[in-house]
Amino acid sequence: MKIFFILHLPPPVHGAAMVGQTIFNSHIIRQKYETVFINLSTSQKLDEIGKYSIRKTFIFLKIIFNVLKNLITNKFGLCYITLNSKGSGFYKDFLIVFLVKFFRVKTVYHFHNKGVKDYQDRTFDNILYKVVFRKSKSILLSPLLYYDIEKYVKRRDVYFCPNGIEPVMEWRRENTSCDERVSILFLSNMMKAKGVFDLLAALKILMKRNIDFKADFVGKWDDIPEDDFGHYIHENGLTNVVTAHGPKFNKEKSPFLMNADIFSFPSHNDCFPLVLLEAMSFGLPVVSTIEGGIPEIVKDGETGFLVKPGNIEEIAGKLEILIMDRSLRKQMGKAGRERFESHFTIDRFERNFNKILHQVLISTVN
Repeated sequence: MKIFFILHLPPPVHGAAMVGQTIFNSHIIRQKYETVFINLSTSQKLDEIGKYSIRKTFIFLKIIFNVLKNLITNKFGLCYITLNSKGSGFYKDFLIVFLVKFFRVKTVYHFHNKGVKDYQDRTFDNILYKVVFRKSKSILLSPLLYYDIEKYVKRRDVYFCPNGIEPVMEWRRENTSCDERVSILFLSNMMKAKGVFDLLAALKILMKRNIDFKADFVGKWDDIPEDDFGHYIHENGLTNVVTAHGPKFNKEKSPFLMNADIFSFPSHNDCFPLVLLEAMSFGLPVVSTIEGGIPEIVKDGETGFLVKPGNIEEIAGKLEILIMDRSLRKQMGKAGRERFESHFTIDRFERNFNKILHQVLISTVN
């Protein structure tokens, strides 16, 4: 059976691209199926995503040409598409979906973002969604995200496949830093939507309570410029406890995860952030938010704490609990590592994903 994979591959590095790379490298998939891959990415850098350029237009036209050429010259049993859920990315992807549907190829979409529900009441978008979802299957990262597409897709046509990453081969050591203060780590792109300023505000509260800690922020500068971040920590007296390290990739991230005591990720907009899996793989207790599929990753009160997005007082309170209780940090970190090993390794993802492909191939779409 031949499968046509139209997906995102890095660069740039983001969740959908990393999962796409996992699928592309999967020996299980390549051994079981004949495969054709096309990279759907038109951006080379994160800050190019969502922005128009002539270069990106030519790249997209080349993608369209390659999709059409493969549809003409191959007989595919299934087309797998990493579909954007809304906005300009969705409109771009719709053209590819239209071609695939014109050639009557069975289609499954894999969503790494959400937003269909936000756009479904717009007349134009509603028409396009009806076309896209007709006689198709969908893969979501968590049952908690089904609400986003339930207007268009019956529950029986949806599959759930949590993301997975490579496990850390050796168990996380105790904090090896010479600094005895409890270390809080934020690791993601430096974006307002990731809760950067919420975390800084919570740290300011901890300072006022005379709680002893230090915090490291690791990530690429995005809609928060480095100067704005530096100005905030200076104006709020956080200079001696907060350090920004800029972007770190692959093995560069490991020392920060190894030497942290707590991982905090107070995001306002996410589906299934891989960074939480990374933190759990290093045995870190997590303070995050009740957002998207995060409650399926972090079990509140067991592997960390979850708060409502934007609740700064609650973020500060949960961080204080963990800072003051070393045994609880170790207990939650251990539970997080065990949950990661049983649910979110790359091997488990590959097995689940392969099973879903098989089920989609043998299914009949009404």
